[in-house]
Amino acid sequence: MRHVFLVNPAAGRQDQTARFAAMAETLHRRHGLNCALLRTDGPGSAEAAAAGIAAARRLAETGEPLRLYVCGGDGTVHEAACGIAGFSNASMTCIPAGTGNDLLRNFGADAARFQDAENLWDGPAFPLDLIDCNGRLCLTIACNGIDARVADSVRRFSHLPLLQGRGSYLASVAVNFLFRGIGQHWRVSLDGAEEEGDFALVSMCNGRYYGGGSCPVPEARMDDGVLHTVLVRAVGRVTFARLFGAYSAGQYRRLPAGLIRVETPREVRIQADTPFITCLDGECFSSRKVTMRLSEKRLNFFGPKGCSPNATAVPVPGSPRRHAGRANPV
Repeated sequence: MRHVFLVNPAAGRQDQTARFAAMAETLHRRHGLNCALLRTDGPGSAEAAAAGIAAARRLAETGEPLRLYVCGGDGTVHEAACGIAGFSNASMTCIPAGTGNDLLRNFGADAARFQDAENLWDGPAFPLDLIDCNGRLCLTIACNGIDARVADSVRRFSHLPLLQGRGSYLASVAVNFLFRGIGQHWRVSLDGAEEEGDFALVSMCNGRYYGGGSCPVPEARMDDGVLHTVLVRAVGRVTFARLFGAYSAGQYRRLPAGLIRVETPREVRIQADTPFITCLDGECFSSRKVTMRLSEKRLNFFGPKGCSPNATAVPVPGSPRRHAGRANPV
């Protein structure tokens, strides 16, 4: 089995390549593992993202058993997931080096254990669902509308020392709130049932976190074959400001039913006459039409022994209580 560290040297505040190379060397020395290190081209362009996806896919296409340690932020994780999805011989994990690292928040207290490859190399692998959006894959949340616009402009602030992680997200929220409209006119179809109107956002959730810690649907689980789609109607700036905190904290059930609701369709289509922004795990693109659907159990992920991607998930109100437990290995 190959153990490959896929390193994004531009993730976070400084290049951490030397740290990850030392981890790989330690695994080789202590456990006799076949370890290698591969650097990505860094963030900032569609070409760089495509190169990251291609690099991960080339590793998986060899057919050799592969454990991929993704050393970067959510964007690098997104690239690796797109590259190895559907390959039964390949699994991946994440050693956080970015500013948000929203994926690992799903693991609760165990997120800290992902910092060291010693906790990962012999951990169990388990299958995760993905979201297919216009043929692109998404691991956590596929968002459209104002939250995607916020994500698209976060990079303008993330390089500032006082605006790392959550700070850059909140700064972007403020800019979009003050200088741009809240909603757009869309035709939205949920499993074929169409509605038309002005929407602030329509986001499909497999994981629970985005934007440096916002948790719109706290009952979302990453391996249950169910995707939760949150739909928010367009509102005025004052109403948006008043309700944003509750939305971000996963308290959508306390908000007006006519303003926000959560559904569980297997397929969502959005069409518009003017382009809108879609964001997949922090990677953004513009279009006039998107189709989002479940891509069930497509990605093998491994983590520390006893961890669960549903550690912070809450039970769905009115349903039998489910425990997060530990992930079922593949």
